[in-house]
Amino acid sequence: MCSSRVSESNSEGSKLYLAYIAEGWGKYHDWKDIIKYQRKNGSLFNSPSATAAAFVHLQDSNCLNYLHSLLERFGNTVPTAYPLDIYVSLSMVDNLERLGIDRHFKNEIRILLDRIYICWLHMEEEIFSDMATCALAFRILRMHGYDIPADALAVFAGENFFETPGGCLKDLCSTLEFYRASHILISPDEQILERQHLWSSNFLKQCLSKCLTATDVFDGRIIQEVDYALKFPFYANLERLENKRTLEHYNIDNLRILKSSYRSSNIENKDLLDLAVEDFNLCQSIHQKELQQLERWVIENRLDKLKFARQKLTYCYFSAAATLYFPELSDARMSWARNGVLTTVVDDFFDIGGSGEELVNLIELVEKWDGVSTTDFCSVHVEIIFSAIKNTTNEIGEKAFSRIGHHVTSHIIEIWLKLLNSMMKEAEWTRNKVVPTLEEYMANAYVSFALGPIVLPALYLVGPDIPEEVVRDTEYHNLFKVMSTCGRLLNDIQGFKRENKEGKLNAVSLLMIPSNGVVSEEEAVERISGMIEINRRELLRLVLQSKDSVVPRPGKELFWKMSKVVHLFYRNNDGFTSLQEMVSAVNAVIEEPLSIQ
Repeated sequence: MCSSRVSESNSEGSKLYLAYIAEGWGKYHDWKDIIKYQRKNGSLFNSPSATAAAFVHLQDSNCLNYLHSLLERFGNTVPTAYPLDIYVSLSMVDNLERLGIDRHFKNEIRILLDRIYICWLHMEEEIFSDMATCALAFRILRMHGYDIPADALAVFAGENFFETPGGCLKDLCSTLEFYRASHILISPDEQILERQHLWSSNFLKQCLSKCLTATDVFDGRIIQEVDYALKFPFYANLERLENKRTLEHYNIDNLRILKSSYRSSNIENKDLLDLAVEDFNLCQSIHQKELQQLERWVIENRLDKLKFARQKLTYCYFSAAATLYFPELSDARMSWARNGVLTTVVDDFFDIGGSGEELVNLIELVEKWDGVSTTDFCSVHVEIIFSAIKNTTNEIGEKAFSRIGHHVTSHIIEIWLKLLNSMMKEAEWTRNKVVPTLEEYMANAYVSFALGPIVLPALYLVGPDIPEEVVRDTEYHNLFKVMSTCGRLLNDIQGFKRENKEGKLNAVSLLMIPSNGVVSEEEAVERISGMIEINRRELLRLVLQSKDSVVPRPGKELFWKMSKVVHLFYRNNDGFTSLQEMVSAVNAVIEEPLSIQ
């Protein structure tokens, strides 16, 4: 028992824990010393039982007032801890998001978070006296765009954790919340979050290893949650995969164990489960129909005739369906998936399928755009690719016009031209055996990674109008650049060995070559991983910032969603070249319906 271990210790954590369970020690306690832990509401640790015991021994009027307030609220039966209102409210929001049905409660969530944000600003004891509540509040409020500093979490970090009652109990739930919060880094100087990430991840890994030989110590379900969180951090986990897993592991009898079991009717509610299952299956049926439409689109545009090109339609659509899954986002999903297919085709065309003449011809045709005749094509391949790009771009332009009321086709053409010219530059480097500097390479490579035609047109189809001045704003460009830089560098790390054998250069090799053997592959990968971290942090900052932001939040979220896609695809290998491990993920989102009793 923890109590037997801490009774011999004089640490602050052990004193706190013994005070927390004070009702079990009776006259053996120094009650005058314990009362120093009394909170503003008159309680000891928001515990009715410990507070009642303190009142019996001290006749403290504040303890009595707290107990009277409980009886007035609950009658003759009181909870094991009170208040838990903020924790329960935050858990409810978290629950709705994990189930994938939060869009049905947007107004209610915003009203609730506004109230909790005020509590945060007022340093409400209910938030800042509990590690799980504080971490949960930090994560959810910051992810919803509230200006939340990380300083408040410092009191729980590292060794400070063991100076709390939960630290003595090795509270995995609280530590897991702490770990999740530590990922929400948005500036270079948030060392608090960096330290807490290192500490909490190490602590959770240690607990995971111990659970194999001490299965009676930890709850099996929380062990599964810890294992999953360590394998799939939130920046590499697609929403629909998270929703599916949450639904499959949903426990309507979930209890939070404090001194005794506690269950809130607002957390893991059966009605919410039923709504989420119905919603998931509805969205999935739409996705299946859209995928069939896309399969016909490939044939109608003769893209299946391009034997040099990788056939990645299912995975392109999966990346859209797993992130833009709302039924009303069908146009955005179809734009995302079609342009994903087209960028793959174009990438392979510039890489292996096209001659120098064909590459130049394709760029000239896109520059000309209107008035192209059959005699302008130097090959059937060029005709197929240009026609597919033009037809798809014009269709997206028409849908965007009906949605926002102004023409965007010229901007989408511009996006394609930037991509084609960046790919041409790489082809010329290869043909002429040019070795660019890393800076020269990255200035071009973030564009040639080909996320522009996938993400940028979709911005016109997901939310408020994006006028011309926003498209030309530096914020818009910076969002695209840091997102694409993350993707390019992740791809370069995982594809280095394959590309090196093929004689191609990427960021890893361009770090190693100038050093004449001083920089090893491992050192180069480590440096690039640091660059990825910096860019991912900057991307999240741009997405979450509200002050002086001109890009609408629904649009900004597309950049973050694509960043999550590339982090998942390139987590362990060159995911877009070898996608066998993604088959189960695709099936989970598109093919396998939920049936939960």
